[in-house]
Amino acid sequence: MNVTGQTVRSLLFAFAWRGRETEGEQATERLANGRSTLRSAFSITPFVRGLCGRGLCGALAVLAVTILAPLPALAAKYAAIVVDARTGEVLHEENADTLTYPASLTKMMTLYLTFDALDEGRLRLDQALPVSAWAEAQSPTKLGLRAGKTLRVEQAILGLVTKSANDASVVLAEALGGSEAKFAEMMTRKARELGMRNTVFRNSNGLPNMQQVTTARDFSILSRAMLSDHSRYYPYFSRRAFVYGGRSLNNHNRLMSRYEGMDGIKTGYTVASGFNLAASAVRDGRRLVAVVLGGKSAASRDARMEAILDKAFDKPSRGSEAPVVARAGDEDAPRATAKGRPPAKPETIAQLASTVSTPAAVRPPARARDEDSDTKADGSKWGVQVGAFSTREASNRALTQATKQAPFLLRAAKPAVTPVKANGSTVYRARMVGLDERTARKVCSELTRNGHRCVTVSPNEKL
Repeated sequence: MNVTGQTVRSLLFAFAWRGRETEGEQATERLANGRSTLRSAFSITPFVRGLCGRGLCGALAVLAVTILAPLPALAAKYAAIVVDARTGEVLHEENADTLTYPASLTKMMTLYLTFDALDEGRLRLDQALPVSAWAEAQSPTKLGLRAGKTLRVEQAILGLVTKSANDASVVLAEALGGSEAKFAEMMTRKARELGMRNTVFRNSNGLPNMQQVTTARDFSILSRAMLSDHSRYYPYFSRRAFVYGGRSLNNHNRLMSRYEGMDGIKTGYTVASGFNLAASAVRDGRRLVAVVLGGKSAASRDARMEAILDKAFDKPSRGSEAPVVARAGDEDAPRATAKGRPPAKPETIAQLASTVSTPAAVRPPARARDEDSDTKADGSKWGVQVGAFSTREASNRALTQATKQAPFLLRAAKPAVTPVKANGSTVYRARMVGLDERTARKVCSELTRNGHRCVTVSPNEKL
């Protein structure tokens, strides 16, 4: 059998695309120093094992050392962005729109859709989900799930945020989408709704796929959406460890344990992507979101994240009419029950924010009145919030724009602007109230499709 350089390169390229978190980081460090063995590569295909059976392992190893030596150079181009979570102001960016691979940051979208399903009653935290053969077959890092068994939703969530478990991710994907491929389509649609214009998902966990691409800017958008839309679940990302199967699984985000104010979000790694990290930190009542992609090592990625966050915290934000509190009502959200949601951390309530398009000046509607006893008295009514702004005028303009985008659905709704104290200053919630749940959700879906952020407000939250 003839063994050409091209044959070996093709086989080893496939190996190079295999991605892990902790194990992969350690392996890449060894490869960089020329000390890695090719034990994993030899198990790729029966063809490679056959080469060894013919006494060609030595020659293959020599070729492999030469070819794999520059593996760290395969990492994607470095990219970074830091955004003020309150205003959306970009405080630092470098190659923020360069296409690269998300690796396990992908699981943030899997979790976002899982939290959507929990909010909508399609999943419960204590619900047992079936484990398929496809889930069991996923590459490490994973929990080691077995086909035919079950995994509770909350266990899957914790498996993703700590261990970055690829098998648990597929369990969630199949439960919500029927198949991982269909769930990936759902992920991409949600990315477009959130404004992630350059992101395409092909799987639920970030295992290598050359068509699965993103940018640092897009993942800053997802990070802020996670904070604003699912703040009550955000404390999961602060978990330092998760016990499963008698093992304590530590969070891969080691920087969280030493960087002041950091409380999430997610790490990622493949050879092709480099070392990725999306993070959020709060200091002195100010929350920032940062994304670093394409790091050459875990240590250099973490050091870079520290540097850009430190610099951004020293840089004051500009005042603007951008929304300053998007998930209003979090301060009034009910505490978790045994089967319920984890409560938001008190210190994050006024800091969690997301982007809402601030419309150009338009003629305001018939004066949007402050909330009064009429709306508060009817606990059966739902509402939608399109932002919380620094001025009443900005809130009025946002409500006018929302009415233009969904006039039929909002024909019976009442505009309401409510002053709320946040971080020692006053912000103005912009809401349309007096809706039923189904209409409120349809309104938010319609506004999101038109590029505007929106959250539903249930009767359990202050209207």
